Amino acid sequence: MVDRQLAIETDLTDLSANAWMGAVDELCEEFGFFEQLGQTHFAGFLEAGNNLLVTFENAPTVQARNANAEPRGFAYARHDGWSHLALFSTQESWFRDEAVYDFFDRMVDDGFFEDFAKIIFHGGDGGAAYAAAAFSVSAPGSTVIALRPQATLDATIAGWDGRYLAARKYDFRGRYGYAPAMIEAASDVFIAYDPIQRIDACHAALFLKPHVTALPCPLLGTALDQAFDRMGIHDILIKLAMDNALDRKRFVQLLRARRYDLSYVRALVRRLVRTGHPRLAVIICDYMLRRGHDAFFTEKRAELIAVGDGQTQ
Repeated sequence: MVDRQLAIETDLTDLSANAWMGAVDELCEEFGFFEQLGQTHFAGFLEAGNNLLVTFENAPTVQARNANAEPRGFAYARHDGWSHLALFSTQESWFRDEAVYDFFDRMVDDGFFEDFAKIIFHGGDGGAAYAAAAFSVSAPGSTVIALRPQATLDATIAGWDGRYLAARKYDFRGRYGYAPAMIEAASDVFIAYDPIQRIDACHAALFLKPHVTALPCPLLGTALDQAFDRMGIHDILIKLAMDNALDRKRFVQLLRARRYDLSYVRALVRRLVRTGHPRLAVIICDYMLRRGHDAFFTEKRAELIAVGDGQTQ
């Protein structure tokens, strides 16, 4: 397969859900294929080059948050010549659907993944990270990037996670079920999570394999994909992984960009106050105010100085 950048020009913003899916369908049919999988899932493929990015995405989230409301992999097909396989869900389903299992079974039987030199499975919020890990077993030797994955929502294993009670109706014991077991055939697995989010940290700890690299992201919360996008490191992270150049040291270097992320700095100030370090909180507020940032730092500084906790003299 020869690498080729696809001339796809899209602006999928301000479309209804059906119109958006129809536009994605049309683009994928032109350059690859598009297939409905049951009632709530779809698969779209763009054929470009020898590298393949497999993404799991919730369609409403793509429409609401992604640039030009397009699937994450479209930009790589356009600029880098990567092939892209996108699995879409119309709701938070953790991709637990027999039609999705059958699709991956068929891709394995057809030798679909054997045509690519390098494959990345990527997933973020809404169960997509879980799915990226779980379905990576279909492409041995692939790399997994899972941002805040759940290992399972099976109550017999993860009964301590009471956040997704409605999702307990899905079967997490069948095919492609327990994500930490499904990553055994992967070459590298990167698990990003916020260790301060204790339940997320518990899930991350279940991915205990020699080829797993834990990527702690303190104070970045439960929307790591959005945080990485804000900091401008998401694209770099994926490209480093595709080049076999991603490791924990390189990730820590990338994570330094959080010092410029307002959401992170606000969370840091709140935590410093909560853990008894008000003077450090005031120093950070002063720094952010010198950079011309928002009213939060003015108000928090005034509050600390007023009670004498942030006195810096």
